[in-house]
Amino acid sequence: MPTLRLGILASGNGSNLQAILDAIGAGTLDAKVKIVIANVPGAKALERAATAGVVTALMPHQKYPDRTSFDAALSQTLEAAGAEWVVLAGFMRVLSPGFIARHHRRILNIHPALLPSFPGAHAQAQALAYGAKISGCTVHFVDEGVDCGPIIAQRAVPVETDDSVASLSARILREEHQLYVQVLRWLAADRVHWNSDSDSTRPKISIEPA
Repeated sequence: MPTLRLGILASGNGSNLQAILDAIGAGTLDAKVKIVIANVPGAKALERAATAGVVTALMPHQKYPDRTSFDAALSQTLEAAGAEWVVLAGFMRVLSPGFIARHHRRILNIHPALLPSFPGAHAQAQALAYGAKISGCTVHFVDEGVDCGPIIAQRAVPVETDDSVASLSARILREEHQLYVQVLRWLAADRVHWNSDSDSTRPKISIEPA
């Protein structure tokens, strides 16, 4: 049985989902995608999953009375599918405290910036507006804040003088595809560890050498 049983949440194109599916198919990632859930009708992520033979579910959040009830239904669907890890791949929803507590230390996100810089939406535009010379992507655990959970890994890319949001986003996305799969490999090998030290109340993540 694969080490990681993943439930992937997406709202759009699902290119990070595709990178994960490709790595599993190539035998370079010991994982199985148990279900892909989208909250937006027509999300290409659902098409990518179906093509790979993965179970899918469309759960438009507008059909639920509030965020708490939507997240409870989301949890039930993930658990019924046998997903043990929740992987956010362009999922444009802030998760409720109840959902985060229910999947404690089992939720991952990838963000198109070098956190803690430029959290939230439109990170690439923020980097360009600020005049940043370096940007990149971050894989982190999800906590109750927005893009502020413990950082697992990052990759940097240069910001070119003639960059647009589209060109910078494309450069970052290429790194996202590699970084997300790498972090999942570390998790499958039990190399990702939570640590606390006496100088900080904030958990930090260490990666055990191979």
